[in-house]
Amino acid sequence: MSVVTCTYSGNAAVLTLCNASKLNALTTAMLREIEEHLAEIEHNPDVRCVILTGEGPKAFCCGADIAEWGPLSPAEFARFWVRDGHRVFDRLARLSKPTIGALNGHAFGGGLELAAACDVRVITARATLALPEAKIGIVPGWSGTQRLARLLPEPVIKEMAVFGRRISAQRAFDLGFVAEVADDVLACAQEIAASLDQVSPFANEMAKAMIHGAVGEDRSAAIETLASAAAAASADRNEGVAAFLEKRPPSFTGQ
Repeated sequence: MSVVTCTYSGNAAVLTLCNASKLNALTTAMLREIEEHLAEIEHNPDVRCVILTGEGPKAFCCGADIAEWGPLSPAEFARFWVRDGHRVFDRLARLSKPTIGALNGHAFGGGLELAAACDVRVITARATLALPEAKIGIVPGWSGTQRLARLLPEPVIKEMAVFGRRISAQRAFDLGFVAEVADDVLACAQEIAASLDQVSPFANEMAKAMIHGAVGEDRSAAIETLASAAAAASADRNEGVAAFLEKRPPSFTGQ
């Protein structure tokens, strides 16, 4: 049975975390399935957008499942659990297609970090956000003090990570972390996704890469993506490929 489902609605792929009995706590299996779905979606030209949400009415995701990481040795925890989570979250953040987090409930710890990896977020009014790791003797490990620090003011991050306080959906909206507070977050996310039908896929992919280059999200890949796209569209590229296949010297024009 899949622990992360992938369904399609309009132009969007909807990934749903399916662990409602544990408030959609993230497990190794869930991380693996998120990564697998994203790899498939990346190469699917019919998908314009990814929407990420959780099962059930209570939580988007309450964080990492302590039953999985609790028994790990310090070395295993750092080497595997933290690094594997980073790899998957980076995969989401750096997807070429736009992503929307539909926060149907609370987002704590790794769940908040997962939401932060999306391009846009919408949230239900009853939800709260938190970084409660210090209450169990650990610290945010999946970019809560890094990527999230680019999206929220430093004092707010400290309020959550150091003092263990939650922030409300309305406050998250006022801070610009979420785009909308909605009763039906999935419908709201689908409405935002539908707007992409009026936007050039190539243009929004390039715009996302440019923004990532500016804020430091995988800057090296963003720069090379933009330069490679320009080079691939050149007459010199076509001439170079043709000359290689025809086993002759190329005649470049700089066009």
